Amino acid sequence: MVLLTVADIALRTFFSTPIQGMLELIELGLACTIFLALPAVFLRDEHLVVDVVDHFVRPGVVRLLDLLGALISLGVLAVMAWQMLPLARTMHEFGDVTSDLSIAKIWYWLPVLAGVIASAAATAVFVVRWKR
Repeated sequence: MVLLTVADIALRTFFSTPIQGMLELIELGLACTIFLALPAVFLRDEHLVVDVVDHFVRPGVVRLLDLLGALISLGVLAVMAWQMLPLARTMHEFGDVTSDLSIAKIWYWLPVLAGVIASAAATAVFVVRWKR
């Protein structure tokens, strides 16, 4: 994506010919990159963490807070997937496409849906492994 952006800037600056659909390509690349990498973050437990409370309570309480956070995450991810599936289906049925390159918008939804569902599964694995 960085090389595509640099190429677009160079072509626009030196030849007055930008890459058509640049914004759409970057949006699709970001959707794939972020949402398909998200389950790995959940599996490895490598989230950004604010550990303000950790220094004031016992380690057992911190573990319980980790479990509580994972359960809340699981609930939020499940609701996100539940709400996103009908929207993606509707977008696919109507055949929505992007304005410049006519990319079917379902290609934007697929990595997002896959990432959210896989993140929920990874969170469920974290909850099951929590006892160990």
